[in-house]
Amino acid sequence: MNTNACTNAAGEPLVLVQRDDGIVTVVLNRPEKLNAFTIDGWRLLGDTFLELGADDSVRCIILRGAGEKAFSPGNDIGEFETSRSNKQQARIYGAVMRRTIEALQDCPHPIVAQIHGICVGGGLEIACLADIRICGASSRFGVPIKNLGLVMSYSELGPLVRLVGPSVALQVLLEGTIFDASEALRLGVVTRVASDDDVAAEAQATARRIAEGAPLVARWHKKFVGNLVSGKALADEDRDEAFDCFDTEDFRSGYRAFLSKEKPRFQGR
Repeated sequence: MNTNACTNAAGEPLVLVQRDDGIVTVVLNRPEKLNAFTIDGWRLLGDTFLELGADDSVRCIILRGAGEKAFSPGNDIGEFETSRSNKQQARIYGAVMRRTIEALQDCPHPIVAQIHGICVGGGLEIACLADIRICGASSRFGVPIKNLGLVMSYSELGPLVRLVGPSVALQVLLEGTIFDASEALRLGVVTRVASDDDVAAEAQATARRIAEGAPLVARWHKKFVGNLVSGKALADEDRDEAFDCFDTEDFRSGYRAFLSKEKPRFQGR
């Protein structure tokens, strides 16, 4: 990997990781291009989520773009001439995207998308992988790739279809329109709309509420919902896993704290 290609115009990494106790903020950091993705940006984002996914100290991840103009407009079209100009190149690029999409999809920790401004194309694909998506009133969404002669691969399309269903996904793709925050909320693309000035505070408050709960429970709920949505046939061991929480220290401290009218202190074990 070209190290220079992994930094933005200011010489900073294309993906920043900021930690505040158990809450980790991942920043798509290319503000001079509205946080548009390059292949190295995709790769770094995948590396980041694979590392965070294996870190049990993480309680919640906030995913956002640098600045407040955009979450991300998707892939940098200027890179197409050198990196995606034919099928062979597109396969290589697509493999990097798929690895990153699967890293977010398989991340056991709750993910909150903090969406400012533009969230289009690949940016929307990434936002769809978050468990909770909070945007500003002036945010804009869409996947107008029909105008580029591009098709969404199965890896990219899966999160959108699972989130909004096949009918809405086809509407978004076939019409290729850019729609506002209220329409995004109606379609189920976002979970919540806040005023533009309150998006960051709302995302932080959401992450705090998640982080205050038992982390094992959050991971189990995320896993169980994923199993139900996937349509997989649940085996007896799958159903039995729902009772594993009763053997955890967090469960014992949780119900004892409730009985004592105290705030529980969960340790993730």
